[in-house]
Amino acid sequence: MAESSWSLGRALRGMFVKPTIDEDTWENLETALLTADFGPDITERIIAELREKVERFRTTDPKDLQRMLRETLEEHFAKFDTTLHLSERPAVVLVVGVNGVGKTTTIGKFAHYLQRFGRSVVVGAADTFRAAAVDQLATWAERGGASIVRPQQEGQDPASVAYQTIDHAIRTGTEIVLVDTAGRLHTKAGLMDELTKIRRVIEKQAPISEVLLVLDATTGQNGVMQAAAFLEHAGVTGLVLTKLDGSARGGFVLAVQERTGIPVKLLGQGEGIGDLTGFTPHVFASALVD
Repeated sequence: MAESSWSLGRALRGMFVKPTIDEDTWENLETALLTADFGPDITERIIAELREKVERFRTTDPKDLQRMLRETLEEHFAKFDTTLHLSERPAVVLVVGVNGVGKTTTIGKFAHYLQRFGRSVVVGAADTFRAAAVDQLATWAERGGASIVRPQQEGQDPASVAYQTIDHAIRTGTEIVLVDTAGRLHTKAGLMDELTKIRRVIEKQAPISEVLLVLDATTGQNGVMQAAAFLEHAGVTGLVLTKLDGSARGGFVLAVQERTGIPVKLLGQGEGIGDLTGFTPHVFASALVD
């Protein structure tokens, strides 16, 4: 995680070189956590835990506080199982989310991420409600090194595209299937009915390994509210946070996990094809604090 992308570490640096822990230290830490989008409730809880640890170990050394902060954040992040479960063959991943969050680009980046681990990938263009979506997805799939199954005709039923994609994977021995889905229909009920139909059709051929909800980290709580229908109805198993770059959004990872009860499994931290990573609590906490 590049330092230029994360300002929490910079905000903390001056705090931990002081000779002692004082009330200014706690105030500055609170401000830094709030700025990093942890939210008031989680910030208050973390500060309380750290005050208790500092008192228990009778330390006044800011370096001890820095280590305690790193360990405390890691403990919070690690409460969620961030493992991607892709052991089935084919492993089928449904990718869901409202339009505009970066769903299409995320699929291309995810394909590239999986290719780096030697996995073969096919993408299913089941968002057939926007003609431009198929072409855009094809461009990103190509960048990610994946093949793509397109609708055979304009306005084709999304579930039938999903069916053809799974069929393609089974026939060709492709290991992982990424199915794009619509982000918006005229009604929420229509969107969820469509997703239910896609799931039903897929599950006749293969189990669904993951349902990944793409969220835009810059929209904060609004993004979670926008995605409420997916969270409630789509059987989401993991979150993908996009647009974490260029701002102190690290705390949103913890905030969104705690709000939804669903683990963050992938992080998008830039515009390039290689700018998607898995989420590892130890690495992430260290990058935020050090």
